[in-house]
Amino acid sequence: MPLSPQVKSFLDMLAGLGGPPLEQLPVSEARAVALEMVDFGGPEEPVGEVVNRDVPGPAGPIAVRVYRPVLRETLPALVYLHGGGYVIGNLDTHDRPCRSLANASGCAVIAVDYRLAPEHKYPAAVDDAYAATGYIAEHAAEFGIDPNRIAVGGDSAGGNLATVVCLLSRDRGGPRLKYQLLIYPWVNFHDQSPSMQQYAKDHFLTRDGLDWFMENYLPSREAGLEPSASPMNATNFRGLPPALIITAECDPLRDQGEAYARKLQTEGVQVELKRYEGMIHPFFNLAGAIDTAKVAIADAGSALRAALGTAVSHSTT
Repeated sequence: MPLSPQVKSFLDMLAGLGGPPLEQLPVSEARAVALEMVDFGGPEEPVGEVVNRDVPGPAGPIAVRVYRPVLRETLPALVYLHGGGYVIGNLDTHDRPCRSLANASGCAVIAVDYRLAPEHKYPAAVDDAYAATGYIAEHAAEFGIDPNRIAVGGDSAGGNLATVVCLLSRDRGGPRLKYQLLIYPWVNFHDQSPSMQQYAKDHFLTRDGLDWFMENYLPSREAGLEPSASPMNATNFRGLPPALIITAECDPLRDQGEAYARKLQTEGVQVELKRYEGMIHPFFNLAGAIDTAKVAIADAGSALRAALGTAVSHSTT
């Protein structure tokens, strides 16, 4: 299937703006570009409450942002880890999809501002993601959430971190996680699959861009083989939480996300795999330009409601 008309218009618009690709920019400028794309996420949906706070981390406080779709309730929660190749992205770049996910799922969404590379290379992001998830689970009452109904999720690099948090939580005896939402997760740093070749350029996320993110994130190429970097290399997937894995047809990461789904299924993990035809990486965050993003957010919300037992409400009181 070709690119959807809306995706093609989006890519044509970006091409018309000119400018070098991210991987040719200094890191600070690449981060600024990511912030400039916030409005492509669509209007800022109102939610019941948004609170910024810190949680303890292995190298100091970690900022988190808590989105509650309704007040005065104990809610299930989605701990959300943003994408951006471990180099760009923050709480603000992913504010719009987090708001939308909170409303669609009925969950409290708790976004985690883990440390970024190259200032903080692997495994800093992993350490922060696991520490923040553990603290949130252990202090559920502080967050107004149910400790027995916690999911973890994320997009792209954040999807990677979510998979790793699930593996570490199983292997270290906690926190107990009930579900994982993996949005075009980057789970294999040494991927040579057909989609990695077919969509290596001209579809927003490029192979050169992936190489740039990887070089900034990893202290060595060999580190990328470790299961906490490339969870595809884990040897045991049994006992992991059920998952929704979202992939985009025209995304170099498509095949590895779908291969990860099959690995989980082979070892008895309940997985729902949804590929969105004609879509690119990072369509999920582009609801202001691409209608299919709204469909995917609704699908993710529905899956979270089913897994965590939530009701939809857009009330702010």
